[in-house]
Amino acid sequence: GKICIWTNIMKKLILVRHAKSSWEFNVTDHERPLNEKGIKDANNVSNELNLKDLSLDLVLSSDSVRTKTTANTFISNLNIKESLVYFNHDLYDFSGGNLVRVIKNCDKNINTLMIFGHNHAITAFVNTYGSIYIDNVPTCGVVIIDFDINNWNDLNKGKTVETLFPRDLKTEK
Repeated sequence: GKICIWTNIMKKLILVRHAKSSWEFNVTDHERPLNEKGIKDANNVSNELNLKDLSLDLVLSSDSVRTKTTANTFISNLNIKESLVYFNHDLYDFSGGNLVRVIKNCDKNINTLMIFGHNHAITAFVNTYGSIYIDNVPTCGVVIIDFDINNWNDLNKGKTVETLFPRDLKTEK
């Protein structure tokens, strides 16, 4: 018979903290928009990420205004199909419990998952499940972690393969 070589499929998680938000409007936390720097960072970071040629299977984002705006900037700059994008109120989460649950509930056919969320959840997650300690994932910071698992439900410590923060991009001031 045919010899089948079993290959373990790595899961790749791309976590993005929403870009810098504006405090100049009297709105609820959920409704706060991005400020100019946030919009610029989202464009710069997503254009840089575009060079990595990631093929995404699913994009999940918190439904807060600042996170949706960040996600939409990445979606347009990375040419992500809108059918892959879901806004999920459970990701409007600061402690991280919901973030872990949402990831674990992803279908095992999703190999590359991108999530837009909030601190403290993102920093806590990368320090629990990644291999590099990060004091604080900044606004619009991206952390990419590879997991040697077949099922998201088997989430365990992975390997932090990349970080991309706005301050790493030497753009003109």
